[in-house]
Amino acid sequence: MSKKQVAVVMGGYSDEYVVSLKSGQLIYDSLDRNLYDVYKVVILKDEWYFLGENEQKFPINRGDFSVTLDNNAPLKFDVCFNIIHGTPGENGILQAYWDAIGQKYTGCDFYQSALTFNKKDTLAVLSKYGIPSAKSVYLRKGEEIKVDEIIETLGLPVFVKPNQSGSSLGISKVKEKAEFLAATEIAFKEDDEILIESFLDGMEVSVGVIDYKGETIVLGITEIVPTNEFFDYEAKYEGASEEITPARIDDETRIRVEEIAKRAYNSLGMSGFSRSEYILMDGIPYMLEMNTNPGFSPASILPQQAKIYGISITDLCGNEVEKALQKN
Repeated sequence: MSKKQVAVVMGGYSDEYVVSLKSGQLIYDSLDRNLYDVYKVVILKDEWYFLGENEQKFPINRGDFSVTLDNNAPLKFDVCFNIIHGTPGENGILQAYWDAIGQKYTGCDFYQSALTFNKKDTLAVLSKYGIPSAKSVYLRKGEEIKVDEIIETLGLPVFVKPNQSGSSLGISKVKEKAEFLAATEIAFKEDDEILIESFLDGMEVSVGVIDYKGETIVLGITEIVPTNEFFDYEAKYEGASEEITPARIDDETRIRVEEIAKRAYNSLGMSGFSRSEYILMDGIPYMLEMNTNPGFSPASILPQQAKIYGISITDLCGNEVEKALQKN
């Protein structure tokens, strides 16, 4: 049986590409070389390239996502292992392109990716399945901002965040009315749509859910203890938070979180790695957001949860490749 050709596709167009390169490296290192020939492909705004021996770059042919190496034979991939955080790998753009050229890939398809990248739409879908979230107000750039009305509806403090979910960039916690408009300007720098959410005072947990060998499983529940005001970019990527796995919650709460996290995953028609964030208030998990391509560097939450759950990174990654190969 010949080995399958697997491209680990990393990078992206947002500031998160740095994290994606680390995630990609872990997957590249972990895939079983007895089963797969593994390659690195980097997708950046300015260039798409295959990374050969000695860091030599070969351009990707965008017509069929192949690469022509020194021997002039084009290399086509059986599977692309998508580990791009942010655009274009987490919001459906790359998936739609791969679908159009008939390239198999891991993780969510184009619609699920686009949907979950939009916080407002995700929460609207999930509310139909009885999954609670914070009260929120949605604004488009250029709309009149009725500050008093919004504060009356949501109270203070509020979180102001870009609607497209990236890496916690552009999020502010607003405690006083005077700070409100400046916070909306910061969020509008990241996106044309923003979400203002009521503050939920409780424990934040991050829940890793995957479909593994045909069933949806919760890998773990991690408690986030930020040293900053909240789990912002710095806390997420520069270690300014403490992460405790498993979270310090009683069994009843744990079971409720597991049930809701699985329901969210299945209701959204997810596939592959996911990490959803919740705030626990009076034992009730309120959904903040869903990540379909969460960080997968050695320091990230998902690999840590897998370790505790007892699934090796090699098996976790191999399972993704096998699922992708079985897609029509």
